Amino acid sequence: MIGKLAEPFGSFHEILRGWAVHHPDKIALIDETRDCAWAELIGEVERLAARLVETGLERGQSVAILGYSSVNYALVFLAAVRAGGVAAPLTTSASPDQLVGMAKDSGARHLFIDSAKADELGPDFMSDLIRIPLEEIGGWMAPPGSVAPVFEPAPGDPFNIIYSSGTTGIPKGIVHSHQMRWRQFGATALSYLEAGLPVRSLASTPLYSNTTMVAFLPPLMAGGTVRIMAKFDSAKWLANAQADKATVTMLVPVQYQRLMDFTGFDDFDLSSLALKYCTSAPFSAELKREVLDRMPGGLIEIYSMTEGGVVCLLPAHEFPDKLHTVGRPAPGSELKVLDDDDKPVPAGTAGNLIGRSMTMMSGYKNRPDKTAEAQWTDPETGEAWMRMGDIGRVDEQGFVELVGRAKDMIISGGFNIYPSDLENELEREADVVEAAVVGIASKQWGETPVGFAVLKESARSSAEICGAVNARLGKTQRLSVLHPIDEMPRSHIGKLLKTDLRDLAEKLGS
Repeated sequence: MIGKLAEPFGSFHEILRGWAVHHPDKIALIDETRDCAWAELIGEVERLAARLVETGLERGQSVAILGYSSVNYALVFLAAVRAGGVAAPLTTSASPDQLVGMAKDSGARHLFIDSAKADELGPDFMSDLIRIPLEEIGGWMAPPGSVAPVFEPAPGDPFNIIYSSGTTGIPKGIVHSHQMRWRQFGATALSYLEAGLPVRSLASTPLYSNTTMVAFLPPLMAGGTVRIMAKFDSAKWLANAQADKATVTMLVPVQYQRLMDFTGFDDFDLSSLALKYCTSAPFSAELKREVLDRMPGGLIEIYSMTEGGVVCLLPAHEFPDKLHTVGRPAPGSELKVLDDDDKPVPAGTAGNLIGRSMTMMSGYKNRPDKTAEAQWTDPETGEAWMRMGDIGRVDEQGFVELVGRAKDMIISGGFNIYPSDLENELEREADVVEAAVVGIASKQWGETPVGFAVLKESARSSAEICGAVNARLGKTQRLSVLHPIDEMPRSHIGKLLKTDLRDLAEKLGS
């Protein structure tokens, strides 16, 4: 497989098929209810793909998946790609209206849904689609021995759509191509094989998140085993890591913090861990240092976006004096630091980060306007770069230090939350004159959104207003508290001073 993975482009499914021939009885996927050997994986993926095509799936059409992560979820994801379709995992924490909007935006004909979400949303939810219970895919797939029609991917064919989190409207669908995924994950799988690393991955973040792909797709491309957890739980994660002798994992900072705080952490044998990854949210130098001290193996922080742009890597175990940074641009990545007028800033000066790499999105599904907004075009070359949304500086060794986030974006539990969306929801309430939302540090979530509102006389309590707004929001977006305030702090030119609000939130003990 090393030779195939070293090629500039190839078929993801053909790599998997090769591993099924090489070690058919080895376990490929495992969860709390079942395991799936490599030969079984390929057989079920083919049967699912064949049935998808039989029931109308067209090349480039999405397959929506909604539910907790599981082996069956993973098989459907792989089958959508095998059939020539596009895997479109939907965010479980999204509101019903958002879920309907995402499915319509994706163009899906099929919806695979687990029993928990089906019970929550009811039998009529998205009844216009072909609804298949995730727990019952064995009875839905084509007969044993069935093979889907030949699909030879072109580099530009869509591979998956990842819907952005943290918006009260319909999330934007971020489209990744086969070429992008091959470059991104084929190289990682190749590095595992060349290092002779036995790949046993522990995936504990949701399969609808781009973060999870690092613990899911490269390990399979390397012929390894992936354990999929439906939900993260510190005790279960540690027990799984010990029992499986896990060698590779991906965790977001909040999960690392929970593991470090877990009583009895040091009683578990994690000596097999060779590589730990982290991405999706700010990762403090203090927490990195504690993880390095207490968990075996290397620690690699990945800084990028689901949309792409620059990819920075920090092998924290190799650069213990650079833990306050997110590392340096990876090979094939480029970074610029610009001022608010899109002009380059002097070396070492903080500015807006602009980046590009070989792993950029194709664009937002059906949203060329938003795709254009997210990009910066080099006036000299016409090349497209991604606006990273962060403010940072580059030191003399090329390490990137983040000093702030553009537009005050909040990252809670690894998910992006945009304060303006929550502010708009607050201001829909008749009792609210003006609202502002800021993020404050949270040991449990990394950050949590806190609201402030100027209220009308005789208004309902702030708790009632907060409850009404939270009922309209996705689970990852909800305000932790809403504070009434007499007047918003502003500068002499009328600019809202969110720094003052953050300080106030801290004093109020939010």
